[in-house]
Amino acid sequence: MTTEPSSPGSALKALAADLVCVVVFCTIGRRSHAEGLSLAGIAETAWPFLTGTAAGWVLARAWQRPAALLPTGLIVWVATIVVGMLLRKVTGQGTATSFIVVASLTTAVLLLGWRGVALAVSRRSARTS
Repeated sequence: MTTEPSSPGSALKALAADLVCVVVFCTIGRRSHAEGLSLAGIAETAWPFLTGTAAGWVLARAWQRPAALLPTGLIVWVATIVVGMLLRKVTGQGTATSFIVVASLTTAVLLLGWRGVALAVSRRSARTS
């Protein structure tokens, strides 16, 4: 995946990567807090952040350059956190400062990380071609 304009297939793969990253984040969080790993439990934890990810995709028009670190990745990441935390707050779920920090750092590594790797691979293959 490159940061160049995308095909529908590459946009879908990038969206899937973002959604998987968010679910992985929520699954790890539930596991580390011994909350259980049922599908319903993971869905309950993940839906606010997945909603934020979807909002980020719309705001960034991420389907145009889905693997771009800037601005796409940054917008998707910020929206994932901001919308996710707002939804958690209005639904009575936890939004402790320490959770916001950990969630922000973890989702940054995941959502920005795969894009950084894609950029590095793209640049490397461009040099070797």
